Formats: sequence, structure tokens, C-alpha cells
Amino acid sequence: MSFIDKLRAGLKRLMAGRHGADEFSLALLIAGIVISMLGSILRIGILSLLSTALYVYSIFRMFSRNHGKRYAENQKYLSVWRQSTSGIRQFFVRLKNARKYKYFKCPECHSRLRLPRKVGEVTVTCGKCHHAFKQKA
Repeated sequence: MSFIDKLRAGLKRLMAGRHGADEFSLALLIAGIVISMLGSILRIGILSLLSTALYVYSIFRMFSRNHGKRYAENQKYLSVWRQSTSGIRQFFVRLKNARKYKYFKCPECHSRLRLPRKVGEVTVTCGKCHHAFKQKA
């Protein structure tokens, strides 16, 4: 058995029953690296301290045996991440389809709607609030 195999087996025994790395832990590590780089470029010592705190919390999460809490934290992080990136993704979809569709908002509930271009003036019914109004495409 080589040294690498012994090391791998020892790490496997150490991590048995632990939570391990998930998306939130990796995001904490990446944020720590970015903040550390900013701190060294801007020469702000508090950023170095903050990056160290992020590293420690990420390692704590990876070695934790409380799977329920770590799972709940990861799910909360994922829901916040999806909400923050969905607006950006929707913007690029609207930009890509700008020639096919005209995008506009409902005057009542402000939900985003679309109409195919070159259909003229159409009576539109909002799918969310069922408000009917005329819109030119």
C-alpha cells in the first residue's frame, strides 16, 4: 500500500459521517479568496480577517456532523442564489428574443408579459391578475 493510498484511506475514515462540501461551502471559499485578494490589493487588514472567518466557517460546515442544519443552510443559500440570478437570466432571454417578441408589463400587477411582434393592436389578458387591456405589438 503506497503513501497516497494510506493518506486517502485516512481521509476517508476522518470524513466518515461528516457533512462534506456543498454549494454553500464552496461559495464561502470562493468569497474568501476574492475578499482576500481585494484585501491584499487595497491593503485593508480587516478584509484579511473577514476572509479568514469565511474559511473557518466553511471548514466548520464541511466537518460538521449535523446534517440537518447544514442541509437547511445549503437550501436557503440555493434559494437566495436562484432568486438573485433569475432576473439576470430573464434579462438575457428577453434580449435574445427581442426581435420575435415585444415585452411589456401589466398595468395592474406589473408582471412581465410578451406578445409576438407584428400582430397589431391586441386585447391582452394578464395570466396573473386577469386584467384585460389593449396593447400594440
